[in-house]
Amino acid sequence: MIMKEKQIHIVPHMHWDREWYFSTEESQILLVNNMDEIMDTLEQHPDYPTYVLDGQTAVLEDYFNAKAENYERVKQLVREGRLKIGPWYTQTDEMVVGAESMTRNLLYGIKDSEKLGKPMMIGYVPDSFGQSAQAPQILNQFGIKHSIFWRGMSERHGTDKTEFKWRSAEGSEVTVQQFPLGYAVGKFLPTEKEKLKDRIDKLFLTLDKRATTNHELIPNGHDQMPIQQNIFEIIDELNEIYPNRNFFLSTYEAIFEVLDQEKSLATIQGELIDGKYARIHRSIYSTRMDLKAANTRIENKITNILEPLASLAKSVGIPYQHGLMELIWKELMKNHAHDSIGTCCSDKVHREILARFRNTEERVDRLIDFYKRRMAEATPVSLNNDKLTLFNMSHKTDPSLVTTTVITKAPGFKLQAPNGEFVSYDLIAKNVIDPGVIDRQIVAHGNYEPFIGYTIQFERALPDIGCETLEVIPDAEVEIDTKLTSEIKTDYYKIHVNHDGTIDLLDLDSGERYRKVLVLENQADDGDEYDFSPLPDDKPIYSINRVNAKYHIMEHLFTYEVDIYYTLSVPANLSERLRMNPKTADINVRLHLQIHKHDRTISIEVNLNNQVKDQRTRLLIPTNTVAEFSIADNQFGQIHRPVVDDAMNVWQKEKWAERPDAIYPFLSYVSLSDTRTTTTVFTNSTREYEMIGENHGTMAITLLRSVGVLGKSDLVRRPGRPSGINAPTPDSQLLGHLKLDLALRMDPEPFEDCEVAEYAKRYLTPVIAYNQIPFQAMHLNPPAVRASRVEALNLPRIGRLVISTIKISEKDDSILLRLFNPTNRAEKLSADFQKLTFLNLNEQVTGPLVEVKPNQVITVKLR
Repeated sequence: MIMKEKQIHIVPHMHWDREWYFSTEESQILLVNNMDEIMDTLEQHPDYPTYVLDGQTAVLEDYFNAKAENYERVKQLVREGRLKIGPWYTQTDEMVVGAESMTRNLLYGIKDSEKLGKPMMIGYVPDSFGQSAQAPQILNQFGIKHSIFWRGMSERHGTDKTEFKWRSAEGSEVTVQQFPLGYAVGKFLPTEKEKLKDRIDKLFLTLDKRATTNHELIPNGHDQMPIQQNIFEIIDELNEIYPNRNFFLSTYEAIFEVLDQEKSLATIQGELIDGKYARIHRSIYSTRMDLKAANTRIENKITNILEPLASLAKSVGIPYQHGLMELIWKELMKNHAHDSIGTCCSDKVHREILARFRNTEERVDRLIDFYKRRMAEATPVSLNNDKLTLFNMSHKTDPSLVTTTVITKAPGFKLQAPNGEFVSYDLIAKNVIDPGVIDRQIVAHGNYEPFIGYTIQFERALPDIGCETLEVIPDAEVEIDTKLTSEIKTDYYKIHVNHDGTIDLLDLDSGERYRKVLVLENQADDGDEYDFSPLPDDKPIYSINRVNAKYHIMEHLFTYEVDIYYTLSVPANLSERLRMNPKTADINVRLHLQIHKHDRTISIEVNLNNQVKDQRTRLLIPTNTVAEFSIADNQFGQIHRPVVDDAMNVWQKEKWAERPDAIYPFLSYVSLSDTRTTTTVFTNSTREYEMIGENHGTMAITLLRSVGVLGKSDLVRRPGRPSGINAPTPDSQLLGHLKLDLALRMDPEPFEDCEVAEYAKRYLTPVIAYNQIPFQAMHLNPPAVRASRVEALNLPRIGRLVISTIKISEKDDSILLRLFNPTNRAEKLSADFQKLTFLNLNEQVTGPLVEVKPNQVITVKLR
């Protein structure tokens, strides 16, 4: 038998966007039809080896919700290895979703797959808009050694081949089979000989050039595509057309069996976000900022507050609700597929995404309230007074700022600590609360006497990942002690508010002056939901030249509160930008700054009421820094990115699919640093930045993009066909109110000497409180457990490792502590720490560790 020159693996699959320009409901209808046909084909053709269900188990959830009676049929095919499912729950984005989200996506995807059989252990992301530098580590910690993707590659990573090794910073590695032409090149293969040959000839021009071995891959599938039932006829035709090639139905695993034996594969490292051969959409990180901000906020609530709080409650005997946690994560992850979190969808789909975010956040908020309440109820106080329980879910043990509300009918109150000392506080505001809001049974019994909500601030050193319960003792009336001022001076800064709505800041330690901080930049956006696109010769409009702001500064005992108001009037839409005398529309701006007198981190709440279409608005932070790289966080680590992408010099000559502007994502912080200073922006909302201006020393943080179409063709930075479809999306103009939460910090030292990742963790993990009073809208029996007035998990702290989350194991009642190293230095583990049980991200026991490498994540079982 003569061995043929090339072995051509044809792998049948479907790429299943649960939603895009079509809704989840429409997708589910098609899914039921397609799944029935897939199972019929597999059952009727034993020689049909396998079919790939897009690497995500949410597809099966949607199917079983409609056809639960077919569960055993699916299970049988999965166990036979003929239906490939998992390992993901949904087809995750890798650029603007957090580390724990990617982790839970695999955790629940593999868990659901194992109920049916064996998951496909391949990091399969055929259409995600870029690949995280940390993906190999995350995949390896789930036992996954292979990866398949399409977008993000170019030769400048070190290879022009479609097969290579991809390594993360701490050394994890996967073997990659890249789709050079996408996952749909084998869709709907024609039966006509000439058409078939013409199409396959074009594929081989690329496949033959870029393949490392004589084994080549043609994926046979497409978006929502039904199974190609005449595939055997097609294969017979191909084997006749190409006598030197052997075409056959195959599996992705068969490809990797060959690659695992290949010794000449190149090794590459880093994130893959090059748009040379396939579009990455580097400015998609700011589309539909209302949805992007909701995702950031919810992720941070779950990992920084809810899970650690529930773990603390479990330590005193209050049940950890795994089922509710899984419902929360899965509802959130339905929004993490690349089109969904990319928000490059139709308006009706974005409304469904928003509804999911609202549903998820409501679940998160109510579960947080539940655990706070049960912890407070389990804690007795000596005089049976009301309680104020304070929860610190971070490693911070020096005094933290507490801002909370105490509700009582008393004219005033004192706060008494467990040691008998009274805790002084600053009264910020008082508000009357109708008793029916507290508990409708109060007014049902004819009592209409109102409650008073006292907003207070104080500083308190709290247990490390723990809580403390204060007694609320009725007392004489307390007066509000707040004053207007024109000067801001803290332990670290002297700040002046300018009449144009910006601030000037003097760092008292370094002597560095930062002028005109918080300028708004507004520019025309001729793009679509995928990409920003400037108008030719258009110049940005800056608030510094156009507004006269009103502001007032309130000084409290521990903080300054600054409110800055102004209206930025700019051309009303794209067509008006082109006129000599354009009609204008307004962006009403309110910046609310909370400046702590004893902390460098300044909280910034940005409130916009936008009435302007076809535009991008960014917040500018000048840093006085000359740097070649920005430093931002990614999943379980940090990444250095050039302030100017050097491919800008060649992208047109090399005919890239899109211009490689240095617009990047970040998850919680981005910094510019030199040998003297570091400027950092933290976020609990937007996750897009660019370095601009002289020496690229100004941070431009995108606040919103307003666009009115899903996809356009021939953009300035993205020539050619439209991405998506050319459909109107008026909701994406984002008219109306938008609130974004950011923070700013200047440090008088270089980045490597700052604990920026820890500062970000503290910013995103504020002290929370629960005021227990004798009234509740929802009544519960008293808890069967008792807690002390001071409780703590007493978790170990190792050098500069940062907590990712604290949770209860999925497999037993152990407390799990997840830590990562965000520095460029290895952290040595103490002898006692080395004795603990180490787990991977899949919560399986691994071997011992002596040190944690830069950008490495570890999970330890505590008790």
